[in-house]
Amino acid sequence: MKKFKSGKLILVLMVLLPGFYDSYAQRGRTTVLSPEVLPDNSVIFRLKAPGAKTVEVYGSWPSEFKSKIPMTEKDSSLFEVKIGPLPGNMYEYEFLLNGVNILDPQNKVVTRDGPYIMNRLMVPGGQADVYEVNPVPHGRLTAVWYPSPTIGTERRMMVYTPPGYEKNTQKYPVMYLLHGAGGDEDVWVSRGRANYILDNLIASGKAVPMIVVITNGVPDNAGAPLDRHNVVRKTVDTGGFESMLKGKFEESLIKDIIPYVEQNYRVIADPAHRAITGFSMGGFHTQMITNANPGKFDYIGVMSMGLFNGPNLPDYNKESHIRQLNALKASKPKVYWVAIGTEDFLYGTAVKLRALYDEIGFPYTYRETGGRHDWNDWRLYLSEFTPMLFR
Repeated sequence: MKKFKSGKLILVLMVLLPGFYDSYAQRGRTTVLSPEVLPDNSVIFRLKAPGAKTVEVYGSWPSEFKSKIPMTEKDSSLFEVKIGPLPGNMYEYEFLLNGVNILDPQNKVVTRDGPYIMNRLMVPGGQADVYEVNPVPHGRLTAVWYPSPTIGTERRMMVYTPPGYEKNTQKYPVMYLLHGAGGDEDVWVSRGRANYILDNLIASGKAVPMIVVITNGVPDNAGAPLDRHNVVRKTVDTGGFESMLKGKFEESLIKDIIPYVEQNYRVIADPAHRAITGFSMGGFHTQMITNANPGKFDYIGVMSMGLFNGPNLPDYNKESHIRQLNALKASKPKVYWVAIGTEDFLYGTAVKLRALYDEIGFPYTYRETGGRHDWNDWRLYLSEFTPMLFR
C-alpha cells in the first residue's frame, strides 16, 4: 500500500470529505461562543485577542446601557462582557480592538448601512418578533433597474411585492420607502428588515397587502456599491448630504419612478393608494416631494427629520413654504405622521416643524420615542406607520 505523508493525506481528505477541513482547522482551538443570548435576554460577548491592550464592544442597545462597554480579560487571550437583560429587539454591534473597529469573528451575520458594516444581534421577544423570518407567507423582493431620464442614467431600486402577487390579478396600493444619508436601496432590506416587517404585519392582519418601492435617494450613485456600473463606481460617496440638496432625486421620483412602477406593476394609481415615508435625509425628501406635489400622496410619514435649514441649503423662504403647506392641507391627506426620538440630534428640527404646523393649523399625528437617530427607531416607526395605510 502506498504511504502518504501527513500533509498529502490531509489534502486528499480535504478534497474527498466535505466538512473535514473545517473540523481539522478547528482542532486544538478553544471554541468561542459569541454572542451568547441567555434565557433572561442578557448577552455575553467574547473575543479571542492575544496581546490586546483594550477590547470594547460598541452597540445600538438602549441608552440606559453605555453604547461602548469595556470587555474584561478572562485569561491571557479571551475577553468577555455580559450586557443586559436587553429588551427583545434587533441590534447592531462591533468590537473595538485597541481602538480599531472590527467585526465579531464568531458571528457570521452582518448588516450594511452605506459604508457601515456591523454584526447583527437578535434578542428574542418584543419587536424582534416583527423583524424575524417567521413561518408566514413571504413576499418577493426584486432588484429592479429602471431608466431615469431626469438623472441621466439607469438606476436601481428594490421592489417588494406581497405574498400571492404572482398568482392573482389583483391591484395593490404602493408605499415609497426612502433611506437616510449614506445609505442606498439595500439598507431598508439589510438593516431595516422592511420585507420581513411587511410579511409579518400582512400575515397578522395588521397591514393590508401592498407593494413597497425602496429607492436609492443619492442621485450621484446609480445603485449600491457592488452593483454600480464601472462608469459610476468611481463616484465618491459623500454620505448623501450634497445630493440631498440638489432636488434631483425628488424630481426623479415623480417623473421617473412612479410612472415606471405604475406601468410595470399592478397598482391602484391614485393618491388614496399611494404612500411615502423616509427617515433623516429620506424624511427631508418626503417633505420636499409632498410639499411640491400636493394631492399626490394621501399617506405621508416623516421619520427623524423636522424643519431643516442646514449648511448649504438654499435660503429658507417661510412664506413660500407656508403656501406649499396650505396647498397640501387643502388636498386633505388622510395621514401626515411625524416621528422622532427625544435623544435624536435632529429633535430640535421636529420641534420647529410642529410649531410651524401648529401656527398654520396643518393637521398631523405626532409620535415621540425616547430613542436616538438609529435603526432601533426606524424599524419601529416602519412597523407602526405601515398599519395606518390604506384603511
